[in-house]
Amino acid sequence: LARKYAKLHLGPERYEIITMENSFHGRTLATLTATAQEKFHKGFEPLVPGFRYCPFNDLEAVARAIGPRTCAVMVEPIQGEGGVNVPSEDYLRGLRELCDEKGVLLIYDEVQTGMGRTGRLFAYEHYGAPPDIMTLAKALGGGIPIGAMVTTDKVAQGFSAGDHASTFGGNPLAARAACTVFDVLLGEGVLENCQRMGEYLMEGLEVLKDKYPSVVDVRGKGLLVGMELRGRAKEVALSCLKRGVLINNIGDRVLRFAPPLIVGKGEIDRLCEVLEEVLSQNKG
Repeated sequence: LARKYAKLHLGPERYEIITMENSFHGRTLATLTATAQEKFHKGFEPLVPGFRYCPFNDLEAVARAIGPRTCAVMVEPIQGEGGVNVPSEDYLRGLRELCDEKGVLLIYDEVQTGMGRTGRLFAYEHYGAPPDIMTLAKALGGGIPIGAMVTTDKVAQGFSAGDHASTFGGNPLAARAACTVFDVLLGEGVLENCQRMGEYLMEGLEVLKDKYPSVVDVRGKGLLVGMELRGRAKEVALSCLKRGVLINNIGDRVLRFAPPLIVGKGEIDRLCEVLEEVLSQNKG
């Protein structure tokens, strides 16, 4: 949509999309190219042309990268696969202002951060910087496969009937499931629980950080939280799994916590107990 809109309204030379280093946007050939991590590119070359990469959380780098061929900037409000990297408070607002100034579109990939994961319905709401285009999936269907692209009325004019489609697009079962997910998130206190339990989880992990030198950092929003270690993250995750606690490691330095949005204090207490037991045995 960004390219189609740009060619119609900005000029035929506007096709380039800027994405961020350590991002993750998917595994189709285009979204894999948009993913600025070389390890995901291997074996799929030649990649799709028309993408440029910048460091995450660096407004000056994006400003330098925007040129006469740029049509859009795409970013995750919080990087998930990159290590639960949380930007500075002014980063998304700065991108919004920069895109407005340069006449390019701002795209948010909220596949991992959206649908309440960070304590707001969409993560960008923490920063007050709305996008022109936003992608959603995963939690959108509550277990039913669905993906969605959301955009403004203005940018939607880049598409007309028949321009783009997918085999299962508009599937009524998936669409009904997504509507129900919205009803539950907005009407049953799920977002509020995510906020409270996210704070509780962060507090518990901060206690472990203060106690164990192997813990470098704790960061995140809501119930998307990362704990950075000096190393051996995979070993820690496997040790927790053996004790009945499932934690995802990102590489060998970051543990990612993304519990259900209905998690309670009892489950978080159990997590912290198991994690402390493992960290105490992995002091090296």
